[in-house]
Amino acid sequence: MDLAPEELQFLSLTDILRESVAIPKRSPKTFYLMTLALIFPLSFAILAHSLFTHPILNQLASDPLADPSQTRHEWTLLLTFQFCYLIFLFAFSLLSTAAVVFTVASLYTSKPVSFTSTISAIPKVFKRLFITFTWVSLLMFVYNALLIGFLVLFVIAVDSRNALLSFFSFMVILVLFLGVHVYITALWHLASVVSVLEPIYGLAAMKKSYELLKGRARMAFILVFGYLAICGVIGGIFGSVVVHGGDRYGVLWRIVVGGFLVGVLVIVNLVGLLVQSVFYYVCKSYHHQGIDKTALHDHLGGYLGEYVPLKSSVQMENLDA
Repeated sequence: MDLAPEELQFLSLTDILRESVAIPKRSPKTFYLMTLALIFPLSFAILAHSLFTHPILNQLASDPLADPSQTRHEWTLLLTFQFCYLIFLFAFSLLSTAAVVFTVASLYTSKPVSFTSTISAIPKVFKRLFITFTWVSLLMFVYNALLIGFLVLFVIAVDSRNALLSFFSFMVILVLFLGVHVYITALWHLASVVSVLEPIYGLAAMKKSYELLKGRARMAFILVFGYLAICGVIGGIFGSVVVHGGDRYGVLWRIVVGGFLVGVLVIVNLVGLLVQSVFYYVCKSYHHQGIDKTALHDHLGGYLGEYVPLKSSVQMENLDA
């Protein structure tokens, strides 16, 4: 991103993608190691976990009258695996976010970049991201409760053949998923960047993210929806060919397709993390909030033990805007 801060607001979706894809070229070794150590395990786990849960679910569904002790054992195994998977997913998602956002910001401020320095900064960054994620999780809990409520209402309406109630509940579900879910995801991603690059996190980072999205919500919607759609397609093909395709495809073909899809998801996740970093600077520029590279440089140094207490200018706000 060699553009002046005030020019970033004029970047189109294509420009953002182009700038994001070009960033790893500035430090290929760092991004290669980061991708191998963090993003690859995350992407592999996202796709491969169904390979382990599918046989257990099949066993539970195929023999509902099985020995109760055996059934309890399978449910325990399934729930344990799912719990471990969610912990792994949560941890590597935050680790990947912290690493990419920190590295992109370091390159943006011409700060020396290496995989070692990025890993050294992650512990402090992770704590801030964890607090922000906790607040986002509370918001997602409320959203999921509403979604489940209207899904139940939709099922009841269909069962009772109430056309008006069915249509109403379906439209609400559609709005909740396409509108609210995508917006919360965009809010979360931007708040994650804010938590790393500014001296705020948690609820304050979410509020700042909400303010930055004003005027750029449509662009954020397209980016997030596109990312979710691509991930959905990859997951669908993986499930169809690799997980459920044993009767139609040979082992070798399933391995090849599975490996290819994991590789594609790795690229998609890396580009997605780069895009959310670039989009932060675009939003800052759009709202005419100055990006003090010197102050940002010092702020990043704080994660490595080089930190001097921030002055008000380090908040990277243009107070006169």
